[in-house]
Amino acid sequence: MSAFRRRPLSERERLDWLRLIRCEGIGPISFKGLVESHGSAAAVLDALPDIARRSGRALRLPSEASLERECAAMNRIGARFLATVEPDYPEALAAIDSAPPVIGFQGSLEVLAKPMIAIVGARNASAIGERLATELAAHLASAGYAVVSGLARGIDRAVHQATSRHGTIAVVAGGLGKIYPPQHEGLVRDIVGTGAVISEAPFDWVATARDFPKRNRIVSGLALGVVVIEAAMKSGSLITARLAVEQGRELMAVPGSPLDPRHDGCNKLIREGATLVRHAGDVLEVIAPLVALERPPAAPARRHQSHFDFGAPGEPRATRLEPPVSGDEDQNRLVALLGPSPVAMDDLVRASGLEPRRVQLILLDLDLAGRIERHGNGMVSLL
Repeated sequence: MSAFRRRPLSERERLDWLRLIRCEGIGPISFKGLVESHGSAAAVLDALPDIARRSGRALRLPSEASLERECAAMNRIGARFLATVEPDYPEALAAIDSAPPVIGFQGSLEVLAKPMIAIVGARNASAIGERLATELAAHLASAGYAVVSGLARGIDRAVHQATSRHGTIAVVAGGLGKIYPPQHEGLVRDIVGTGAVISEAPFDWVATARDFPKRNRIVSGLALGVVVIEAAMKSGSLITARLAVEQGRELMAVPGSPLDPRHDGCNKLIREGATLVRHAGDVLEVIAPLVALERPPAAPARRHQSHFDFGAPGEPRATRLEPPVSGDEDQNRLVALLGPSPVAMDDLVRASGLEPRRVQLILLDLDLAGRIERHGNGMVSLL
């Protein structure tokens, strides 16, 4: 029986999940592999000294006392943790490769059952851009969708303000106890009455620059499709757009004047195949058929995807240009088959002659040692 079948977790199990994903050196993908190979988070925690020895990397766990204090802080604001296997965890988000094993959640659970559409865009949005975001979000919310955004200034703020009475979802880069930007704490209070605020970071975590791309993959992962409004060529919104495509989500963009650099990213997305959006009807035309399927979209099978490495908060990624040879012949055989281009696990099994479970365990050791990079659809490459 799969360790990731949908079921409620006991408080003890949820604490084990939280402790394991907060272990320095373990990210969402390695978390899933470890729990699948050992059967439970508790079994992984018991085996962690041996796992650390094999990987040659220190794997430091947070204390149970610190997590109990965090749970108490969550309780004080009416928040809770949800694990990927639990019925209330958003199904579309659970389907992506890098889904957070545990998210912090504050607000109404009912909003998580709605089909979701994400709207993202510029922080330094124009007045016309904010007006369009407001009108688009309000129409989609009235049509029964939960509108998702990232609680940033500009477009995100306009989206949340327009839909706070209908139920909007804000995904934050920091912890639920350290809302960023702090000027939006009042907006969060408005949101949680009918909507929700979501974070994968520890309760008191102060957002850093590397946390925002991780937040963006949750924004796109929750949604059936992503609409981009006013995105410059080097904006975070284009990161969200790329992640949306990798996750198999519908990508839509609002065009704008080529004389305004805030529109350069959106115009480029449209040239490359994103659906052009003039009004809410254009979005509904794309999304309504997906809602009729009653299932989240699956990521397309691409053999060469780029992808962020979503490790634990604050965790530096170790890289080695020439991984050292180990005393494990099977591991050396697998490393010799890897290179900078992503390769599928099935190809590694076939080329190495090893059993699939053995290949999976070796890849876990290499991942924990910082020697490989994980990509979408189970692809891996050598660092």
